[in-house]
Amino acid sequence: MTTPGAYAFELGDTIPTEDMRTSAAHLREILLTHEAEPITVVDDKRERQTLVLAPALSKLLRDILAHIERGEGVTFVPNSKLLTTQQAADILNVSRPFLIKLLQEKKLPFTKTGRHRRIEARDVFAFKRERDAQRQRQLDDIIGMDQDLY
Repeated sequence: MTTPGAYAFELGDTIPTEDMRTSAAHLREILLTHEAEPITVVDDKRERQTLVLAPALSKLLRDILAHIERGEGVTFVPNSKLLTTQQAADILNVSRPFLIKLLQEKKLPFTKTGRHRRIEARDVFAFKRERDAQRQRQLDDIIGMDQDLY
């Protein structure tokens, strides 16, 4: 996905090294085994701090660490940021002309800044979730029909 710094930021400036991948795997395992339990960490001043992560935050961190563990770079896009049509198309894995068609059909809300369309990231992600859920329902229906034939 091509997103300028104002819209997204990368986790670090490189693809994860082998050391980073190993550390990510270890930390992910710690989070899995200590969910909802206190974890002791050492801060920048070498003082011990105890924290308990909310389950949703623990899952988010585990998901990020899983990508790092696989050697994948990670980019964050805040939900409130306005995306260009190309950035939104990249997230949805569709062509920019197809995305423009979705906007014209009012399937995705957008605003105009001068001549340029801008789409909130939260709307793109909501559309993607709904599209993926609809695809899964359709696939389940097809599988169900196939099983009915036997």
